[in-house]
Amino acid sequence: MNTLVILSSILGDQSHSSRLAYRAIERIRQADPAARITVRDLGAEPVPYFDAATAGALFTAPEARTEAQREIVALSDALVAELSAAERVVIAVPVYNFGLPAQLKSYFDLVARAGVTFRYTPEGVPEGLLRDKRVVVLYARGGVAAGTPVDSITPYLRTFLGFLGMDDIEFVAAEGIKMGEEAQRQGLDRAAARVDALFPAAGSLQAA
Repeated sequence: MNTLVILSSILGDQSHSSRLAYRAIERIRQADPAARITVRDLGAEPVPYFDAATAGALFTAPEARTEAQREIVALSDALVAELSAAERVVIAVPVYNFGLPAQLKSYFDLVARAGVTFRYTPEGVPEGLLRDKRVVVLYARGGVAAGTPVDSITPYLRTFLGFLGMDDIEFVAAEGIKMGEEAQRQGLDRAAARVDALFPAAGSLQAA
């Protein structure tokens, strides 16, 4: 299975969400040493902020694009191709002030392209074009919000990914990170156990 891992923290190896992703990578490689894994680190290599120039490049006719615009479109094309080729997508998401990191939002804006990753039917109904993918979202949060009205991450990602055709989604939450050592330990332990269940290593038993 071709796996794309998207990291979005600005904290590098110190990020709890990234550490969960590295754990998933390790489990995948234990199960299949030849597994194809691509890591896209948006914290280390941010994509362009989705501003007027970026949007303008995508909406300008190919023959009229400037060199700078062609570079932006080429990056978007590469990101879309990378995502399209993946059969499994792992997204590591740190929750910043109740929302996504800006670099992840810019990535989403670059891959959400009408006629490429989604389209509208003649009836005006949106149809996602990135189908048949398994998505695992690993997110870390300072407090506890999963399943409550202040959890803005889960519904947003479920809506956005579903809009692109990716509706087979598992969410793994590491919560209570900033609520003291014991709460952090429990939150990380629960998340790690869930990662291990979702990514069984070679020789591990699975429930029927």
